[in-house]
Amino acid sequence: MSREINVNQMIDDSKLTPFHWRVIILSTLIIIFDGYDLVIYGVALPLLMKEWAIDPVTAGFIGSIALFGMMFGALIFGTIADKLEHLGVSRKKVIAVCIILFSLCTVLCGFSETTTQFSIFRFLAGVGIGGVMPNVIALVSEYAPKKFKSFFVTLMFSGYAIGGMTAAFLGSILVPLYGWKIMFMIAGIPLVLLLPLMKVLPESIDYLVRKKKDETVRFIMTKMVPSYQYQPDHVFVLNSSNQNQAQAPVKMIFQEQRAFSTMMFWCSIFMTLIMVYALGNWLPKLMIEAGYNLSKSLIFLFSLNVGGMIGSILGGYLADRYNVKFVTMGLLLLGAISLSLLSFQFSSVILYILIACAGAASIGAQIMLLAYMAKFYAPNVRSTGIGWGLGMGRVGAILGPILTGWLLSLQLPHFYNFLALSIPAVLGIVTVFLINDRRMYQPEPISPIANQNDTTTVKVNEALSH
Repeated sequence: MSREINVNQMIDDSKLTPFHWRVIILSTLIIIFDGYDLVIYGVALPLLMKEWAIDPVTAGFIGSIALFGMMFGALIFGTIADKLEHLGVSRKKVIAVCIILFSLCTVLCGFSETTTQFSIFRFLAGVGIGGVMPNVIALVSEYAPKKFKSFFVTLMFSGYAIGGMTAAFLGSILVPLYGWKIMFMIAGIPLVLLLPLMKVLPESIDYLVRKKKDETVRFIMTKMVPSYQYQPDHVFVLNSSNQNQAQAPVKMIFQEQRAFSTMMFWCSIFMTLIMVYALGNWLPKLMIEAGYNLSKSLIFLFSLNVGGMIGSILGGYLADRYNVKFVTMGLLLLGAISLSLLSFQFSSVILYILIACAGAASIGAQIMLLAYMAKFYAPNVRSTGIGWGLGMGRVGAILGPILTGWLLSLQLPHFYNFLALSIPAVLGIVTVFLINDRRMYQPEPISPIANQNDTTTVKVNEALSH
């Protein structure tokens, strides 16, 4: 007679160990690369426009090319690990493919000699950038204890802001000296680090259990729960809703009356991504239009990402203790106020604070929505739910730079540019409020099956006592 050990329950109830921090640090490193590759277009944009004689509208379209790629990447790679698991496709393998794609193609952007070549490589890089996000989120969520799930996701995604800050900081130093191409050459670092990174990054625990890779599961569980002692009669299982691979993951995110909430997630991400990419691509140019020089304008981009990092980490901490819905709405309200105030003239210090608050609202709220979805959807469709949310919401990211370029082409007073950017924050508050938390995923322990095959289910604390 064997005894079932519910791996999901053990992880949910576990205390933080060095293994947990290994997962979060490695995942954060991947997102740092991701964020750097995405933000460098905004860093290089002023010099690109000058060197290639690009008008604002064309520059906005080029900026949106990567976002089209991210939309397809999120939709394709977000679903592929859930759908093709029976073919040996896993989250870790998908993450590796996406890193190669976005890093290599970003480097190739630096060798481009025309806007057409540049746009093609930015699109392909975008596919990789968009594909890595839902899979890394799903992987971190699997390994996060229940009381730290939101915090882990938002802490990891603070790497996006760190990547953006790194791009802004290096750009302010290197671009005036070496030109814009040096920023794209630096993007090749992940290719060098890929093999050692993949060696130490763990595979999806759900995938390992479903594939009966018991040796690896046993090793991981003894690292995550040091008090656990494996016995020969232990059989590793998952929560009943997660025990089998999802056969139709896209369909499942609309089932059980989740369709409306799924649509509201899409609309909410649409609104936050308009702000994220409008500010990320155009903030240096907007501040130059307001009378600041290039180096100081890049520092404003740095402040935006500092605010995004602080907002996401603090938001994740609060979301695990309070209601994730209202924490997200609070960040969006902060964004609407700060972006509106940017329409007025203030001292540099006040401007830095307001832009940091705008970063907390745009980047921070978008990351909070990803943590929200990681809780909302069941594990076997989690990367699909997040991938489709990012993919469909990516339309906002595509429109953000285009609309901002159009606004600049109108040569309106500085007042109207930031006032217009506050509108998506207000609409985002409404769409987040309409998400129905009663349809959120609730884990169901594996059912006892002793009468079927002489197997019994034991509680985690009983398993730990052996």
